[in-house]
Parts: sequence; structure tokens; C-alpha cells
Amino acid sequence: MNGEPENYFSVLKTAPASAARRCELRTLHGCVQTPVFMPVGTQGSVKALTPKQVEETGAQIILGNTYHLNLRPGAATIKSLGGLHKFMNWRKPILTDSGGFQAFSLSKLRKITDGGIEFASHLDGSRISLTPQSCLEIQTALGSDIAMVLDICPPFPATERDVAETNEITLRWAREFLSHAIDTGFIAAGHHVFGIVQGGIYENLRRDCAEKLAEMDFPGYAIGGVSVGEPEPEMLKQVAASTPFLPHFKPRYVMGVGTPPQILKMISLGADMFDCVMPTRLARHGTAFTPNGTINIKNEKYKLDESPLVEGADNYTCRNFSRAYLRHLYIAGEMLSATLLSIHNIHFFQELMRQAREHIETGDFSAWSKAWISRYEAGEAARKAEKTL
Repeated sequence: MNGEPENYFSVLKTAPASAARRCELRTLHGCVQTPVFMPVGTQGSVKALTPKQVEETGAQIILGNTYHLNLRPGAATIKSLGGLHKFMNWRKPILTDSGGFQAFSLSKLRKITDGGIEFASHLDGSRISLTPQSCLEIQTALGSDIAMVLDICPPFPATERDVAETNEITLRWAREFLSHAIDTGFIAAGHHVFGIVQGGIYENLRRDCAEKLAEMDFPGYAIGGVSVGEPEPEMLKQVAASTPFLPHFKPRYVMGVGTPPQILKMISLGADMFDCVMPTRLARHGTAFTPNGTINIKNEKYKLDESPLVEGADNYTCRNFSRAYLRHLYIAGEMLSATLLSIHNIHFFQELMRQAREHIETGDFSAWSKAWISRYEAGEAARKAEKTL
């Protein structure tokens, strides 16, 4: 073991007929019940919501981003103000992405070297360098419960040769990051570090990366580089190519995904943790999630609709407001529209995860999941067909 506290992760129940599992991850700021969906708070804020509103949706853990927070207001500033939890008044666990994804999303502003990633700031063009050591130092200053290693997320498409080359760098950085985390006492103090499996669309590279990371004995593991433009079947294939080669008694996190059906499918492949900007991003564009697929609240047919977004949903939005009112807010350009729709959407994802945990415990996850996905996808198909008429 790499010095992490004993018994920090428990597999409580596994589902028959799938690799789905019900687990518990213990962190410095509380226990996380999995499967879990983590709202994204890139810059120390889940967009349009207060921390109290996020907590009331049922969220157990949120994300912050090393790259963005180090740019503004700066890791040293946040540390001097008591760390990210105190700074943003979020008392539950926080996972921080390393900034490696920004090497993909800001590809025109960065240069990858053997030692790290050099960025031109998207704010003012100033030079920024991320190395495995500096990445850990930033996340230590933030006080992250879970720190992600610095990695390279290859684009889609990319040749097998190119992905193999970047995988070698990712594995070297992972080893360096973990070594720093052990030497500095970061892990021994109760923080967790997750290695990240890369490999693009190449199953052999995914397996190789997963096996080599497993040998390093990280406290947890993530599957990165999915949902970067590849078709959904390919994305699911790469998750399936990774999870069997990661340790059973360690958490598994699929980064940056996904739709509700995608998440349920990945739970059945043995994944535990998920994050995505989708609930809040779509909320700001007037889209709400329901068990029958998404709805666009600005449609004329909701102008006189007195029903809530989802009948019986136990969130502030559905308990208090009609579709007609939410449509009015969106059409009028009121900021409250983004807040109320974001509350609903994040709660929708949290409720889905609660149900998934419940059905794993009762032993009927596979049947329930297939039925849930079928209903949702039928609603989405009907909505798209209606749109083309």
C-alpha cells in the first residue's frame, strides 16, 4: 500500500448479471456513497447555484479544476484563505481535476514536453507550466480530498502510435505524481490520489495502461479520454476495456460523462463515479431532464402548462413551480431560469444515482436499468421525431 489510511473504500454489494457495485469511499470531508454523480464546480462554483442549493439536490461531492483555480484567484490565495472548502463554503468532499484535460480543450494554447505541459493563459497569454510536482503542490494548496494525476488526454481521432507515445508520458507522470504524494505525506494525511487510464480507442493500450497503473497501487483510478468526440458505442467499449483490469477494491471514476443512459451503462460495466457539466450547461439553455427524456422549456406548448417538470420529484423547483412559469423565466431572460433548471437537473442525476444504489442493493439493477434506459430513450426518440415534423 502507498500509505493511504486503511478501510477507506468498501465494496458493499455487487449486482448479479452485471459488474455494477454499491460502494463507500471515505474522505477527509465525509463518506461518499457510490455510484455517485459529481456536479462540476470548475472555478469554485457550480454555475448559477449556491453551495446550499447544490447540497440540497443530494450532491455528496463536487469538482474543482486545478488549471482554472490556479490561474484565478491562484492556489496560494486560496490556501491563505483556508483552502478551497472554506473559500467556497462547501464542507463536503472535493475532487480536483489536474488540468490535464485542458491540454486537450486548449490545444492551441499549450505545448506538451516530457516534463509537463506549458500553457499560454487563456486569460492574458502569460506562460504557465504544469508538471507532476507542481500539479500536486497546487492540489495540496487547494486541500483536495481527491487529487487527479497530471495526464495527457489524446484527441479523437488519433493514431495508435501517437496514443502509445502519449500513454508512455502519462504513465511516467503518474509514477512521479504518486511518488511526490507519498514523499510529501499527502496520502498519509488522508487525501486520495487517482491514476488516469488513457489509450484512446485502442483496447490494447487501455488494458496496458490500466495494468501498469494498477501495479503502482494508487488509492483510486479514473478512466479518461472518453466522450472526446468518439461515437457512444466506442466510448462504452473503451470503458469496458479498462474496468476489468483495475483493482476490484479501489474506486473507479469515468471522467466527464455523461447522459443518464450512458451513466447507467457504465455502472453496469463496474464504474463508480461520474461527473459532467451537462446538467447545468443544458439548464442554462432551457433544457430539463425527465424520465421520458429531455424537454426544451422554451417550447410554445409549455406556455399554459401548470404541471411541474417531473410530477412528484422532490426538489425545490418541482415542488414550487410550473413548466409555464419556468418557460416565462427563460423567455424573459431572467437569471432565475438557470438556477431553477439547474436545481432540477442536478437533483435528477442525484435521484438517478440513489435509485441505482437502491437497485444494486435489492439485486434487480440490471432489469431496472434496462427498463429505465428504454423509457428514456423512447422519449428522446419521440421528441426528435416531433421536432422533424
